[in-house]
Amino acid sequence: MSTSDVTPQGVQGERPGREAVTGSAAVLDGDRHRAPEHARSSGTQEVSETEFRSYYGQPILNQIVWEGRDIAGYLFLGGLAGASSGLAAGAELTGRPDLARPLKYTALGAVSGSLVALVHDLGRPARFLNMLRVFRPTSPMNMGSWLLAGYGPMAGAAAVTGATGLFPRIGRAATVGAGVVGPAVAAYTAPLICDTAVPAWHEGYREMPFVFVGSAAAASGGMGMLTAPLGQAAPARRAAVFGSALETAAVARMERRLGMVAEPYQSGRGGALMRTAKALTLAGAAGALLSGRSRVLSAASGAALLAGSACTRFGIFKAGVQSAADPKYTVVPQRQRLREKNGEQEEEGAN
Repeated sequence: MSTSDVTPQGVQGERPGREAVTGSAAVLDGDRHRAPEHARSSGTQEVSETEFRSYYGQPILNQIVWEGRDIAGYLFLGGLAGASSGLAAGAELTGRPDLARPLKYTALGAVSGSLVALVHDLGRPARFLNMLRVFRPTSPMNMGSWLLAGYGPMAGAAAVTGATGLFPRIGRAATVGAGVVGPAVAAYTAPLICDTAVPAWHEGYREMPFVFVGSAAAASGGMGMLTAPLGQAAPARRAAVFGSALETAAVARMERRLGMVAEPYQSGRGGALMRTAKALTLAGAAGALLSGRSRVLSAASGAALLAGSACTRFGIFKAGVQSAADPKYTVVPQRQRLREKNGEQEEEGAN
């Protein structure tokens, strides 16, 4: 409890180290820092570049309470489902039934698992249904709910008709329909997480859709390599190589552009998962290039790509958790934007 008083002569009765500090006590690597120096210049408030504070050293953002197995699993399975449907549709239209069939089963199983994870996170199924009461294009969550509601039945019809052989025309229409909607299902979770205040997610909004699409393509290609005979797996190998290259390039660009905010992608558990993902993805892509005549190598490479995609989603989730827990990832980018804005205003004033 504070016992100091604010008087016309200033603060009286302070107890150094025991008083609540207005504005906060910064915590960076476990050390407390002095209060940032504030100065007023040209009618705007300038702040220190390296020091910042949060109230009582507490995180500025509400902490992420989602379970990794629910949300990261939802991200991975949704991507795998959507991309598998796209690849299955291509295989169906080009006469590769032994590639299309397992991918249809994969899409149905993955989207079912994705919905289970989402509903488990929401607490009860009625909350998912409540999101369908409105149609709001500006809400990634609402659009995602509608995408899943439309995509799920088509993926189910494609898988069931493929397994039973019944209603082939309906099955082909459902396969093509799921293949058309699939890329959106694979990608929409990127804007979903970027439309939050979590620094590692929000600041990566430019590259995150490419990371998710690339990861989904690599996973579906890996599943095709794992399940289809070599003679029909060529499109899966191409999808795996393309997705791996896209994901790797997008992650590298995102980390380079984010600077300090990219630290959670490079350190801690998030960093470990992202490094594992990169190693598995590159190994799987190399295997995809070399496995044209080896069923064993094709299956092993496909498994590596699937594991790499899963590690990417869990790594991104963990990096978000780490960034939300440390105030510097919120404060430093805000100050950078403030400096840039002030610089632009001063430049306009000078002109």
